[in-house]
Amino acid sequence: MDNEVIEFDIGLGGGGGSEDGDGDDVLDEGNVANCSLVIDGNVATVRSYSPQGDLDLEPYEGMEFESEEAAKAFYNSYARRVGFSTRVSSSRRSRKDGAIIQRSFVCAKEGFRNLNEKRTKDREIKRPRTVTRVGCKAALSVKIQDSGMWVVSNFVKEHNHELVPPDQVHCLRSHRQISGPAKTLIDTLQAAGMGPRRIMSALIKEYGGISKVGFTEVDCRNYMRNNRQRSMEGDIQLLLDYLKQMNIQNAGFFYAVQGDEDQCTGNVFWADSKARANYNYFGDTVTFDTTYRSNRYRLPFAPFTGVNHHGQPVLFGCAFLINESEASFIWLFKTWLAAMSGQPPLSMTTDHDAVIRSAIMQVFPETRHRFCKWHIFKKCQEKLSHVFLEHPNFEADFHKCVNLTETTEEFESCWLSLVDKYELRDHDWLQVIYLDRTQWVQVYLRDAFFAEMSITQRSDSMNSYFDGYVNASTNLNQFFKLYEKAVESRTEKEVKADYDTMSTFPVLKTPSPMEKQASEVYTKKLFMRFQEELVATLTFMANKVEDDGLVTTYQVAKFGDDHSAYYVRFNVLEMKATCSCQMFEFSGLLCRHVLAVFRVTNVLTLPSHYILKRWSRSAKSSVALEDRVADVINYYLESHTVRYNMLRHEAFKFVEEGAETVDSYTVAMAALEEASKKIFLAVKHDGRISIVNGHCRENLTRNGVHANYNSEDEQRSLACPLSEDDMDTKIQELSYQLDCATQKCEVYRANLYSVLKDIDDHKQQLSINVQRIKHSLKDDL
Repeated sequence: MDNEVIEFDIGLGGGGGSEDGDGDDVLDEGNVANCSLVIDGNVATVRSYSPQGDLDLEPYEGMEFESEEAAKAFYNSYARRVGFSTRVSSSRRSRKDGAIIQRSFVCAKEGFRNLNEKRTKDREIKRPRTVTRVGCKAALSVKIQDSGMWVVSNFVKEHNHELVPPDQVHCLRSHRQISGPAKTLIDTLQAAGMGPRRIMSALIKEYGGISKVGFTEVDCRNYMRNNRQRSMEGDIQLLLDYLKQMNIQNAGFFYAVQGDEDQCTGNVFWADSKARANYNYFGDTVTFDTTYRSNRYRLPFAPFTGVNHHGQPVLFGCAFLINESEASFIWLFKTWLAAMSGQPPLSMTTDHDAVIRSAIMQVFPETRHRFCKWHIFKKCQEKLSHVFLEHPNFEADFHKCVNLTETTEEFESCWLSLVDKYELRDHDWLQVIYLDRTQWVQVYLRDAFFAEMSITQRSDSMNSYFDGYVNASTNLNQFFKLYEKAVESRTEKEVKADYDTMSTFPVLKTPSPMEKQASEVYTKKLFMRFQEELVATLTFMANKVEDDGLVTTYQVAKFGDDHSAYYVRFNVLEMKATCSCQMFEFSGLLCRHVLAVFRVTNVLTLPSHYILKRWSRSAKSSVALEDRVADVINYYLESHTVRYNMLRHEAFKFVEEGAETVDSYTVAMAALEEASKKIFLAVKHDGRISIVNGHCRENLTRNGVHANYNSEDEQRSLACPLSEDDMDTKIQELSYQLDCATQKCEVYRANLYSVLKDIDDHKQQLSINVQRIKHSLKDDL
């Protein structure tokens, strides 16, 4: 076999592997189209050669190849049959022209890792790679002849390690390659919205086993990522062209590009004028939704959303995530904050992501950050699918532990019981989310405002604004129209909710003045939620358990269920109440427990500080005096309740002290009798009683002028110097006139507010009519 020549006509393809290697080139078999065996002048051609072919040739010294690439492909195919991976090692070049004249191909386990490399010498390695080199001597060396042929000059067959069996050889790096047909199938399935795991399952079924696929799930994932990156380059230009056009057409439109706009490699952010205005009204809590960047979607799209006064999702801007490094997220959050007038939100909700968390801590240090609980629940179903299948009650137990525990101690105890019951104490993912529990478990978050109607409900704003418009098959060409359609639809739904609130009157279920007040202040949906809490108070009892003279503590529980009690601390003088359930802090609506305490303490209307403007009908009102006048109106509503509670509070102390001894009792009764006479005179004359030196003096009104004169002698005394009593009388008179003037001013302010509010309501009604006319014209066209 002196003239034996192995000819490979090869077509090298890009390998799918991207694992951490040791720095040398790994051999790729490529797609060998023709393999010709030339032996003693006789040529036999094998078509469509593949590594699974029946060539059992073994390298030997003196074997010749048409090219270096043919030698490389042959040695790699030999390695596949035997069970090891190969890589390109050393080469030698010609001194004349620098061309390669000798090449060595070695086993991937040849040599040893250099632990003293400069790149690792001065820095700590966080995740050290597995040692793969063990000093194997197996190798094949070829050198070029004067004839142009490449001949094997050295071949070492023996290995110093175990070889890989045939059913695992596809895991070796030099043998992992995505073929053309496999790429086509991956592209098709990716376009249908399938992820790497499901695509690999389909490929394994199609090829009849993982060993016949020829690559791993990691290779599939890397190919899909690179494929998306390539297709994104053209999409970015489409996006920038769209944003430039919107910026020209719309005043107040804002967009920014990270880095060079001509060669965009960073994130993109935009917000129209309506989104920026919405943030002024409802920017207290924000959701940054990164759902669409997952493998299920083809768009690296992330909207900033919130909740409006109807409980509907509202848009605060959008981002196109090209670079997902921490620095890029920091740029994005800073850019968004600048577009929103530099006012950070009170709270922010995101997916469970360490990079996003780090960026938020730097840009929004005062903002309360939580992870979306429902995304964690979804992840839980994936990570613990075997537990869900084996234990049908696990989901209910997990939900109870996370959502229904009332204190941190109760949650900690419940969590330990849960992981012990289902033998999950050592589960890695559960340990990770447990360490982050303060950012997603409800009991740790109730003291922060997140604008949720209920403590246990799902947030309407998370992943819902573009639901029904953006889906798994949406590409960027379709996205712009669907984006505009979604924004238009959400605007129309808000207009419809405004119209329903203004044109319909809710059915009241109680005679409570508080319910009537709430029906006039809140939007329709918010009132229904408040009404639910108010009606529920009828089944609750509030019992006083402590009174320190300033704050009274009540135990509130359902009739016959004292074990599930809540505690409400009520300051009568300030009209402020806090409940252990912390619903108001979390949602901005008073809970049934506080309302039950208001009922037993005769608080007839809602104090103004418990009516958040963001939930009211006038949430987007531009009336400047609104807040101040609203306080005036609420003052009139609250005044009777305040007076009642203050008198009762003082009377209780008076009774306790007066009953101590017989003497104190006698003094107390005499004081009550005197007070009763004064109150009778005040009620009889509608409050026109002056108190002068501890005595009552009846106030008369003559010719519209207030006077405190009991006789003509007192009138004539004006010409003489005033006595001390007369000076007191005069001061009382002027004080009364000042009070009258003040009350008139307050009435005028209230009337002015009413007029301005009517104007604002009329403006909203006109806006609704304009929107309806626009839509009717579009329908006609």
